[in-house]
Amino acid sequence: MKIAIFEIEDWEKPYLQEKLQGHELTFFSTPLDLTNIQQVKDVEAMAVFIYSQIKEEILNQLPNLKYIVTRSTGFDHIDLNLCKQKSILVSNVPEYGTYTVAEHTFALMLAISRRLLPSIERAKKGDFSLDGLRGFDLHGKTLGVIGTGHIGQEVIKIAKGFGMRVLGYNRTVHQDLADQLGFKYVSVDELLAQSDIVSLHLPYSPETTHFINKDNILKMKKGSVLLNTARGGLIETEAILVGLDEGNLQAAGIDVLEEEAFIKEERQLLTEQFLKDCDIKTQLLNHVLLTKDNVLITPHNAFNSQEALQRILDVTIENLITFANGQQINLVN
Repeated sequence: MKIAIFEIEDWEKPYLQEKLQGHELTFFSTPLDLTNIQQVKDVEAMAVFIYSQIKEEILNQLPNLKYIVTRSTGFDHIDLNLCKQKSILVSNVPEYGTYTVAEHTFALMLAISRRLLPSIERAKKGDFSLDGLRGFDLHGKTLGVIGTGHIGQEVIKIAKGFGMRVLGYNRTVHQDLADQLGFKYVSVDELLAQSDIVSLHLPYSPETTHFINKDNILKMKKGSVLLNTARGGLIETEAILVGLDEGNLQAAGIDVLEEEAFIKEERQLLTEQFLKDCDIKTQLLNHVLLTKDNVLITPHNAFNSQEALQRILDVTIENLITFANGQQINLVN
């Protein structure tokens, strides 16, 4: 099968060549567009990322194309309706960072609960006093998980291992899941009021924009902790400052900030195109939250493990091989 692979990095090529032996592969470091489409007019399948806009003017020039794999969870860069009309199947990578993001959530949680950063900074200066470094146990605390999808479920499993009580909120209640994992579904207000720690694991959409805001953050339990490893736009930035000032929050652990709301795929952060489009460092440096000692910020790094990036490649390869063998998986159209 003739396969064109776009937006590829050098380290990925040898692995793809090894796993896709027997197929004719063509690699491009750039997205698919009108400048390079002449080189792939006869391909039967292609693998792309989100900067390849697979719309009508592109699809009309690919008469042999039967299959598209996007190395992302989102697929709004592909015209699914037109693909369906042309009998072109489309698959995605439905999940890849479940364990990675869940573990980073607990890294933030533990760093806050055990005053890890100030402890390390003090020790590096040769100061081994314990004043102001008293933390708190996770055992026995109530964790509120907002969004009980794949990542939220993994967070719940880890929390149970720490001996935490877990409350959950989800647009759709899955009682069998709650029974299986040992948590209780409640309303948003009840979750905020009862939780010692609240962790967000929702997708970003118009409906979830500012899910935590200046109004409902005042419903949070006094002295609680807010964590966000999902999308920055889920929290109104000013709400964090209000929560800290009013004492509802004692601390926050944030891997994503509101200015990042346009980010659709975490892997996007590793591409040259993203660095051209957005100087995220400047945005973060200008952010008032960076001046707060009780706000722990990481640079949208929760997804960034070798294993997660490897899973993207492996699922992409599995999608292509399965299609070449006359079957389909992870279809989105």
